[in-house]
Amino acid sequence: MMRARAMVLQAAGQPLVEGIVELSPPAPGQLLLRVSHCGVCRTDLHIVDGDLAHPKLPLVPGHEIVGQVAAVGAGVTRFRVGDRVGVPWLGSTCGACGYCRGGQENLCDAPTFTGYTRDGGYAQYALAHADYCFALPDGYDDAHAAPLLCAGLIGYRALRMAGSAPVLGIYGFGAAAHLIAQLAIWQGRTVFAFTRPGDAAGQAFARTLGCAWAGDSTQSPPAPLDAALIFAPVGALVPAALAATRKGGTVVCAGIHMSPIPQFEYRLLWGERAVRSVANLTRADGEEFLPLAARAGIRTHVTVLPLSSANAALAAARAGRVEGALVLDCA
Repeated sequence: MMRARAMVLQAAGQPLVEGIVELSPPAPGQLLLRVSHCGVCRTDLHIVDGDLAHPKLPLVPGHEIVGQVAAVGAGVTRFRVGDRVGVPWLGSTCGACGYCRGGQENLCDAPTFTGYTRDGGYAQYALAHADYCFALPDGYDDAHAAPLLCAGLIGYRALRMAGSAPVLGIYGFGAAAHLIAQLAIWQGRTVFAFTRPGDAAGQAFARTLGCAWAGDSTQSPPAPLDAALIFAPVGALVPAALAATRKGGTVVCAGIHMSPIPQFEYRLLWGERAVRSVANLTRADGEEFLPLAARAGIRTHVTVLPLSSANAALAAARAGRVEGALVLDCA
């Protein structure tokens, strides 16, 4: 057994507690990582606040982990001691259910999730299944690589679900949106950014990244959308996005949690508009997106805080006081 400093969730709705956790040596197929940095994701906030039921307790949150391999379990051949790897939300899958066999491991019937059903990266060390870790592009240091592992991956999956969509609206301009907006613009799309009302700074930030227009979520865009991505956990944005989307367009709900969607008139859905959700990620998403992020020159805008400031980071995310992404320095 080894001991590591960590920020631990003891009960939903309570602040994280700084303490010491014990980790076993890596089991067959596992890696022991010396954590360098871990991103702070809105999903972490939903877990801490109790929006997502039945987390492992006590729990070390965090699923945007960048670290160095400190030890390998039996049978691991993909990585060696000293390698830099990234650990995403998807911690493992059963490999046997119909979804896994059908290429939809993100919908696995018996998955584990990093920082939710298994301990994550708000710690000096973490264990992870080697087959679910990723090699990281050389063009990113550890702090700037961390947001790619969830904000980037989930955003990429959402963007793919939007189809070709020449005109794209993005609702909720946080960590995922600021990455995927850059990718969409690099692909030649026109991007309109929607922020919470009154967020002039967020709108200015979106314009610096190349968004053609930025306004608040109560406004109409300057042209109909071909597709909309909703990253904010606000159900009222679904009818708003439908109203802004042309016939035949798609609204993609990209969060793991959302407040109730209010009743809306059928005319907003009529015209073969579609509403769909994004669930988790596949390893193929990571193998596609991470090299693509480097080729596209995606820049992650991060604010780095010490591990001991995890509660302050979650509070900033809760209040929407983040430009880009927050990352914890766990070293």
